[in-house]
Amino acid sequence: QPRSSLADDSSSHLSSNSRIARSPARNPLSFRTMQTKVTLLDGSLFTCTVEKRSRGLQLFEKVCDHVNLLERDYFALCFRDADNNKNWLDPAKEMKKQVRGVPWNFSFNIKFYPPDPTQLSEDITRYFLCLQLRQDIVSGRLPCSFATHTVLGSYTVQSELGDYDPDECGSDYVSELCFAPNQTKEMEEKIMELHKTYRGMTPAEAEMHFLENVKKLSMYGVDLHHAKDSEGVAIMLGVCSSGLLVYRDRLRINRFSWPKILKISYKRNNFYIKIRPGEFDQFESTIGFKLLNHRAAKRLWKVCVEHHSFFRLMSPEETHKKLLSLGSKFRYSGRTQIQSRRASAQISRPAPHFPRCISKRNMMSRSLDGASRAASSLIGSPAITASPKANGGTHTGRAHYCRNAATNLATVLNAALHSPCLEMLCPGWLEGTCTFRHTWDWLFQFLSPLALPFLLL
Repeated sequence: QPRSSLADDSSSHLSSNSRIARSPARNPLSFRTMQTKVTLLDGSLFTCTVEKRSRGLQLFEKVCDHVNLLERDYFALCFRDADNNKNWLDPAKEMKKQVRGVPWNFSFNIKFYPPDPTQLSEDITRYFLCLQLRQDIVSGRLPCSFATHTVLGSYTVQSELGDYDPDECGSDYVSELCFAPNQTKEMEEKIMELHKTYRGMTPAEAEMHFLENVKKLSMYGVDLHHAKDSEGVAIMLGVCSSGLLVYRDRLRINRFSWPKILKISYKRNNFYIKIRPGEFDQFESTIGFKLLNHRAAKRLWKVCVEHHSFFRLMSPEETHKKLLSLGSKFRYSGRTQIQSRRASAQISRPAPHFPRCISKRNMMSRSLDGASRAASSLIGSPAITASPKANGGTHTGRAHYCRNAATNLATVLNAALHSPCLEMLCPGWLEGTCTFRHTWDWLFQFLSPLALPFLLL
C-alpha cells in the first residue's frame, strides 16, 4: 500500500511539472496590482497602480498628494457598480472587496459639503469646492433661478478669466463656458454685464463670493436617494449636514434634524428612522421608507451614518471588536468636521499655486480673438498717434497695434504647434525628436523678429 501511494504521488508530481512547463511565464505582480483611473474635478485624469489588497485610503492619499490638497476630509472617491449605482470608496476597507465586476475607474468628489465654506483655510480647497458646485449646477443636481445663475456665472468668469479686457474679450466671450443646464443668450449677456463690474477682483475673492451665494441654495450639499413612503408614493430622501430631508415633486415636505433623530436602521429594502417625541408627543415614533432593494437601503444608511458622524460628533466612535456581532460592521473612520477645522487652523505652508482649468481650455480661442481684432484694426485704418505716456513717445499707434498683432499671432502659432494633433501626424513632434520639428523651431525663432518691420510698412 505505501508503494502504490508513493507511485500516485510521483505521477501527480510529474503531471503538475508538465502543466507548469506548458504554461507561459506570468508576472506575479500583475495578479496583485490593478491599474486605476481617477477623474479629477477639473476633468483631468490621474492614473496610478495600486495593490488589490490595499485599502481605499492609500489610493485616496495618492490622489490628494497629486492635487496638493491638505484639507482632505471633505473629499472622497466614488465609483459606479455593475448596476451603475454611485458608491463611495470606503477608506478603511480593501478595494478588491468593494469594486467587483467593473473597471477600477473612480471620481474625486466632494462628499461633505461644508455649511460655511469661508471657514476653509486654503484657496485651493475652496477652488475644488467651486469646481464641484459648478458640476452640480450644470448637471441640474443643484437647481438655481435665472438671477442666481447669472450671479454665480459672473463670479465664475471673473475667477477663470480675470478682469474684463475689451482688447481680448469679444462680444460673446462667455459663450464657450457652461453655467446652466439650459443656458440662453440672455443669460450670457447678463453674465457679461455683471462681469464687467468686477474689475480688480482676484480669483480667490471671486470664488469666495461664489461660495457665499451658493451656500444659501436650498439644495446645497444634499445627497438625494429615490424612495417611497408608507403609502407607496415616490419621494426623494436627501441627506445633508443638518439632517434628513424628504422631497415630493421637487418640494420639501418634511425635515428631520440630526438632534431629532434617535436611531437610523435598515432591514432588507426598508429604511427606518426613530424620532424623539415632540412637545405634545408622549412616545417615540418610527418612520419607514421603502427603497429599491437591500443594497440601496444600506447605501442610504451608510451615508446617514457618515454625515451624522462628520457633522455632529466631536470625534468618531471607537470600534469595539466582538466575537459575535449582529448587523453591519460599518463605522465612520475619518475625522469629524471639528477635528478637520482644528487641523486646518494649523496649516502653515505658503499658499500653493495652481492653474484654473477653464482659462487653460479657452486660452487658444481668446488668443485667436485678440489676434483677429488686432489684425482687423490695421486694415483700412488711418495712422493713430499713441500718447507718449502709453508708449514712451517712441512708437506710433500703428506700430503699437502691429506689435500686439505680431505678439498675438506668435502666441497662437506657438500654442497650435504644441497641439497633440501634430503628434499623431508627426511622431516625436512634442518630444522634439522629429527632424521637421527642429527645422520649424529654427525658422520660427529666426523669422518672427523679421515679420514686425513688414507689418509696420
